[in-house]
Amino acid sequence: MRADGGGVQLKKVASFWMIRHPHPSSPPSSAVPLRFVAGPSGPPAAVAMAEAAVVLQKKRALRSQIRRELKVFSPAQREQEDVAIQNLVLNSPWFKSSKGLCAYISCEALREVDTSKIVAEVKKKLYVPRVEDKNSHMRMLRISKIEDLVANSMDILEPSPVDADQNECEDVMLATQPIDLFLLPGLAFDRHGRRLGRGGGYYDVFLQKYEELANQQKWKQPLRVALAYPVQIVDGDLIPMTVTDVPVDAVVSADGVIPISPAALERM
Repeated sequence: MRADGGGVQLKKVASFWMIRHPHPSSPPSSAVPLRFVAGPSGPPAAVAMAEAAVVLQKKRALRSQIRRELKVFSPAQREQEDVAIQNLVLNSPWFKSSKGLCAYISCEALREVDTSKIVAEVKKKLYVPRVEDKNSHMRMLRISKIEDLVANSMDILEPSPVDADQNECEDVMLATQPIDLFLLPGLAFDRHGRRLGRGGGYYDVFLQKYEELANQQKWKQPLRVALAYPVQIVDGDLIPMTVTDVPVDAVVSADGVIPISPAALERM
């Protein structure tokens, strides 16, 4: 919202992709629909709080729905799709050409798409997440082998600050070379690049920080690629977005790769 001559008017100023990724040409037809952007004065506090509450409620409802669908998703079908998705990634030109990547360590309890084969077979710089606190603070630390991972309090594997050989693990934010690829988890995605996480905000905060670092260093932005089962890919505009939510460039399912952003359409 913007204050204009004493009145408050809503103005559609740009699509989500054009806001986060300025581009001289028009956004592709798959770009995220136009959203409202607050001006310097912002909306009245009561209106902003009401809008935030609606978005939060929609996100919670969709998370509950996807979790229910994942629970009844056949383990045999999941295993079959895990193999197909990982093979698609490992055999793709955009993965093979990458020199460094950040990838999540899949958790069976969360019913995330399996990444164990990718992590075990990758022969390039690999950084994986380590949650530092409950304030959306997460680091990506480099590992060279599975033995560098330890279970945290939630029984999720993550890197120790010191690896199995007692060497300090490199933080990707302090690395001298850029990464080319993020492999991302999430609960739901759509064909416009919207991503619904689990509510902690860890990936959104980290992805924004790395985007800023890449801009400062004049590095090419890495591709943000989500891995998903069919039940996690939703139609229409079911995933609400806020200015702090970071979109993905592409989604990979057992059915194939869905390139979304201009960068993905060019590189995948």
